Order: sequence, then C-alpha cells, then structure tokens
Amino acid sequence: MSYCPEVREDGGPVYVRENGKLFLAGSHLSNSRTRSVGLFSRAFSVELCLKHEDASRHKEKSFFFTYTEHGSLRYSAKPLFNLTLDFIADNIQYVDSLIGFPEQIAEKLFTAAEVRQKFHRPGSGLKALQKFTEAYGDLILSSLCLRGRYLLVSEKLEEIQSFQGLRSLDLSYCKLGDEHELIGHFTSEALNSLQELYLKDNCLSDTGIRRMTAPTRVLRKGLGNLTVLDLSDNQGITDIGVTFLFVFKMLHFLDISGTSIQDATIGKIEKSIGLKHSKEQLTRFDHVNCTTEGWAEQLFNQWEKYILSAIKSKRKDKAKPQTAAQTFYRKEKKQSQQDLKMCILQNTPTQARKHLQFYKLQAKENDTVYSESTTNENSTNRALENGRQATNPDPNTKQPSFTFSDADWEMLNSY
Repeated sequence: MSYCPEVREDGGPVYVRENGKLFLAGSHLSNSRTRSVGLFSRAFSVELCLKHEDASRHKEKSFFFTYTEHGSLRYSAKPLFNLTLDFIADNIQYVDSLIGFPEQIAEKLFTAAEVRQKFHRPGSGLKALQKFTEAYGDLILSSLCLRGRYLLVSEKLEEIQSFQGLRSLDLSYCKLGDEHELIGHFTSEALNSLQELYLKDNCLSDTGIRRMTAPTRVLRKGLGNLTVLDLSDNQGITDIGVTFLFVFKMLHFLDISGTSIQDATIGKIEKSIGLKHSKEQLTRFDHVNCTTEGWAEQLFNQWEKYILSAIKSKRKDKAKPQTAAQTFYRKEKKQSQQDLKMCILQNTPTQARKHLQFYKLQAKENDTVYSESTTNENSTNRALENGRQATNPDPNTKQPSFTFSDADWEMLNSY
C-alpha cells in the first residue's frame, strides 16, 4: 500500500495499519518502524475528522476509512446519491416543488430533513413541510391522532392545517370551541377526503355544528364523505344542532352521547340518515386504534418534546425568588375558596350521560351488534323492532327544511 505521509498541525500524528501492524505515518520511509501495537481489531472502522472554520455549521463528511480483511486501511468515498440527498435535505427550504419526484426517494429525503430538524424552524419549516404535503398528500399523513394534545394543536396549528389527504382525524379532549380555526378548516378542500372525525369533549354547541356543516348543506362540498362522526360529551349540542347532521348521508357510525338531545330526536335520526340506535357500546368509538400513520408520524412526537422543553425553560426563567423562599421555609400557598368551588364544579357531573350511538346495518364492524346482523339479518331486525322506543316520529310529519339567516349567508360567502 502506497501512502504519502503528512502530519497536519491541527490534526496531530496519523497512524496507519498495514498487514495487521500499526505504524506512524512516514516512519517506515526513514527505516525507523514503530513497535506494532494491537489497539484495534481488524473489523474496526474509523472516520477522519478534520477541524473546519465554521464549527457550528453541520457538515457531512464525504469520505471515511475502513479496514480490509487483511487489516489494511482502505479509503472509501460516500456514494453520490447520499451526497446529493444530504445536500438537498440541508437546503430543502429552497426547493421550488417536489411534484413528480419519485416517492421512494422523497421518503428518504423527508427522513433526512426530519433528522436535521428542518421542520422545527419557524417560517422555513412550514414552507418545507408544505412542499411535501402538496406533492404526496396522504403519504405524508393519512391518519392523525391528537387526542388530548391541546398544546400541540395550539402551537402547531398552521402545520396541522397544511396536511392534505387525511382520512382520519381525532381531536378529542382538545377544548376547541365553536370559533376555533380548525372548525372552519374542516370545510376546506384539503379535508375533502376525511372519512373519520372524532370531536369528543370539545365544548361544541349548535353554532359550531352549523358552521361545520354549512358548505356541505349549501355548496355540496366539505365533509360530505364522512362515515364516522363522534360528537359525544358536547353538552351544547341540542336537537337543533342534530338537524344539521342530516346532510351527511354517508354516515355509518354516529356518537352523540352526553349531549342535550331529547329522546324524540332518536326517531328523526333513524328516519333521516338511516342509522339504528345501538343499546350496546360500539367498539368503533373505543379509540383503541387511535394512531398517527404516515411519513410524519415521528414528527409530531418531536414537536411535542420541543414544546414541553420550551415551556419548562420558560418556567425556570420566570421563577420568583419569593417562591423559592417559601419553599425553603415550607410555606405552602393556601388554596382560595373560589378555586375549591371550581374544582368541585368540574368534578361533579351536571347530568346523567345518555348513551346515544348509532350505526348502519350494512356497515361491517367487529362488534357483536354487527356480527349478529351479518349472520342473521332477519332475527336482528326483529330484535331492533322490539327494542325500538315508543317515541317514534309521526310518519305524516315533514322533514325539517333548512332556512338560512343573514349570519349563515355571511359565513358561507367567506368560503
């Protein structure tokens, strides 16, 4: 093996292994070989690390050294594909478009950009993420579970709205409210493919349901492809809000338990949408299979860790000396009577929770109700007829006609 010895001032002495023996570079030319030292095994590999002028900037090494089977040092260059991929990932914010780019390479590019935390940076991170969502849609994210992760929803709202092609979205226990931006985002073209929507315990009322269904009722766009809808534990929803849901003709599963709906509305739901009231708990609303699927699956975990670490650092910076002194002298802050009353009000239920879950007989589900309906439809239909409540709607009554107020038209013109 031929080697040109060179000792760099900033790198220090360089050792070379030949035929299983370790030599100081340049010593064999002066006939003064050093004593062989067995420091490393033959399967050991090293990389040459040099000092750069800008040490803060991350720079990938384009070469590395490995040992052969005979123990000799071998120089290996990085593949051109990896060099190109690393360069594009480092400058992903400058890419104009990824439309037409192969999916196999795009997935590796997304992973490389994710490792470099390119999607964490404000401004440029959102633009880089939009490049992928516009080109690959549901491959980036097909199912998103943000159950109880309200901090992530508030901090990364624009990033969440950039995803396209979602088929399942779970925002349960996020306390959104009627005026939240995501309620209006449900009606955008980016979520036309949405099939499953879970909004359990989000402080919704009839106003939010009317806002969410307005484009579908008038313009025939928005959430028209919904097959599963969970609106349970939203006590602001009444019988008026349920009438807005009659536009979802493709619904197979509906959960409105824990709302302010009267028993007389059950018959209207069965007649208008063709759903049957289930007396048993449906496995569809157990939220056991709530997962996030797609290339950006780990991205949400990274965002959440980053947000929590930022909150902890802010709390440490804003710590008052008085609080530390009180902790030292073991003086605990007494809880006021108003705080105690608020805790009592939050813990005590206001009313008994009604079980109002509906399903279609044609829907296939791993639930006992659906298994019985598929194996023996006749017996199931008889059981449902016998268990039907006496408060059925009058067949002569007409279906409610939708009339829009000035506020409705003003809201529709905004889309």
